Amino acid sequence: MSKVCVFLADGFEEIEGLTVVDVLRRAGVETVTVSVMGRKRIEGAHGIPVEADAVFEEAVMEDADMLVLPGGMPGTLHLKAHEGLRELLLSFDREKKCLAAICAAPAVLSELGMLRDRKACSYPSFEESLECGQVVREPAVTDGHITTGRGMGTAIPFALRLTEILCGREKAEEVREAIVFEG
Repeated sequence: MSKVCVFLADGFEEIEGLTVVDVLRRAGVETVTVSVMGRKRIEGAHGIPVEADAVFEEAVMEDADMLVLPGGMPGTLHLKAHEGLRELLLSFDREKKCLAAICAAPAVLSELGMLRDRKACSYPSFEESLECGQVVREPAVTDGHITTGRGMGTAIPFALRLTEILCGREKAEEVREAIVFEG
């Protein structure tokens, strides 16, 4: 069974983080939410409280198959500032293990130099600062071991793309039909 870690910080975009968790769990993927705030209780960008499964300092993440960064502000800034997360992302990138980020969060990967020479997408206001090979305007794009998504409105296609990467097209289609996603 695949394992995914979704990182949460105060100010994360709730739909982006929780849609990924919901869709991947429906596909049978072990999906762990990890707080980078030093406590399990996180408050989303729109005041929705969420209890993370684990705190970064106590979580086992090295065995994960994929790391996912939801966007939102100031959640993305908290993710970008967390030194332990930055080191973990760099380690996964060196090993060519799957990384994914949506909305503002591709900026974290961009700042770490991971999007150079890659197609990527992000929230429109972040596109100009994205240091990548080519900005594309698709709901989700995968280039090598990195997947990026545009924003809250593309959270389901983004999550289904991650499902396909981890579980195959058939499982992703099964989940898409089960949730009645017609996009």
